[in-house]
Parts: sequence; C-alpha cells; structure tokens
Amino acid sequence: MDRVERWEERTQWPLAAAAVVFLVAYAIPIVWPDIGSTLRLVCAFLNGATWIAFGVDYVVRLVLSRRRWWFVRHNLLDLAILVLPVLRPLRLLRLLALLRILNRTTASSLRGRVVTYAVGATSLVILCGGLAITDAERGAPGSTISSFGDGIWWSVVTMTTVGYGDTYPVTVTGRFVAIALMATGITLVGIVTATLASWLTERVSELGDEDSAATRAEVRELRDEIRRLRDDIAQDRQGAARSVERAIEEGPTGAPPPPTGSS
Repeated sequence: MDRVERWEERTQWPLAAAAVVFLVAYAIPIVWPDIGSTLRLVCAFLNGATWIAFGVDYVVRLVLSRRRWWFVRHNLLDLAILVLPVLRPLRLLRLLALLRILNRTTASSLRGRVVTYAVGATSLVILCGGLAITDAERGAPGSTISSFGDGIWWSVVTMTTVGYGDTYPVTVTGRFVAIALMATGITLVGIVTATLASWLTERVSELGDEDSAATRAEVRELRDEIRRLRDDIAQDRQGAARSVERAIEEGPTGAPPPPTGSS
C-alpha cells in the first residue's frame, strides 16, 4: 500500500461525513426557503468549509503521489469537484465527492455489496437531483417546479425514465441537471444488470465445479475399489496356488504302501 492509498484509507470516512454535512447545509435553504439570515449564513459557511476540506484532501494526495501528472490525469473528476462548484449552479458537484469516497470503500468488493451500493447511490442521486432542480427552477418564468416536493417527484420520474411531462425544466441549468440524472439512471441500471449477470454466471460455474469435483471424487473411489478387488483376487490366486503346491508335495492320501519284495 503506497502513501496515497494510506491517506485515502485514513480520510475516507471523515470526508464522507463532510460530504453529508454539505448535503444538509445545501438542502436546508432549498427545502425551507424562508429560513432566517443567520441560519442561511451558517449553511453558507459549512458549504465553504467542506469545499476547503476536499481541496486539502486533493492537494495532499497530489503531494504524496510519486507521479503527479499521472495523478492529475486520472483524477480529473476530483479536480472538477473543486474547480467547477465555484460557479453557483454547479456547486452540487461537491456531492460527487461522497460517491467517490463510497467508491473507495466498495471498489474492492463491489459485486458483494452491489445491492447496498446501488440503493444508496440511487437514493442519493434522486435527492441531489431534486435539490438541484428545485434550486435551478424555483422562481424561473414558466417553471413547473416551485417546491422541493415537485423537485423530488420530477427526479424520480426522470431517473426511472417514466417522464409524465407534468413537471419539466425550463432553465439551461435545469436541463443539464436532467441530462445528468437520466445518464446516471441508465448507468445504475446497467451496473445492477451486469453485476446480476456476473453473479449468475459465477453461480453456474461454481455448480459446475462442484459437479466436476463430485464426479472426480466418485471416479477416485471407483479406482480405489477396483484396486482393492484386484489385490483380493491376486491374494486368492496366490493362496490357491500354494494349496495346490502343498497337495502335490504331500501326495494322494490313503494310497497303498509300496511293495517290499517279490513272491
């Protein structure tokens, strides 16, 4: 395990907690738009603090990496999470850090935890989509999404590709959120389907291996039995041969004695 992996192992849960804090701080002004200025300021402070925490994590991993350009090229999403949320419509991208951190803990055994991962990721994406669309569409001219409830409903029907058409985005930011949500929904369905197919294939292979192992064991038992039968037959033959040899040496029993002289 190199230095970057050790750092990621130590910080994955604190960063996950920071992402949850950001989610709560981001959601409060959207769900309850009439909150006071003090609470709104606290939420803004927490948003900034979590952004700094993710920035520190990225910089430390970059410094610890032995191949820094390789690290930058293979962690472009982490860089986007830091740079793009400076723009207000894209600040929800920080929540991608939570999925990235969850991916660190589940990548090694994703298939074994696929149900938990898929359910958690789906719930998180629906919640984030509802928050993002409400933030983007509320107050826009001609908007059909004016509350958090409308946003969640739109997020569910969009992610499941149902699309009733009763609510829809009218802003550019809202349409980008819709594109991301639809792509995420298709991706999650693909992940679950591929993992299920992989599991079924593995189960069939395991059953085939078990049948083959049982067949090989039965063949070995038959070989051992045949070997024992051969040994028994060989021993019986040897015993019979010795009996015949003794009988020949002793001669016929009850035979008349040989003559002692002529008359």
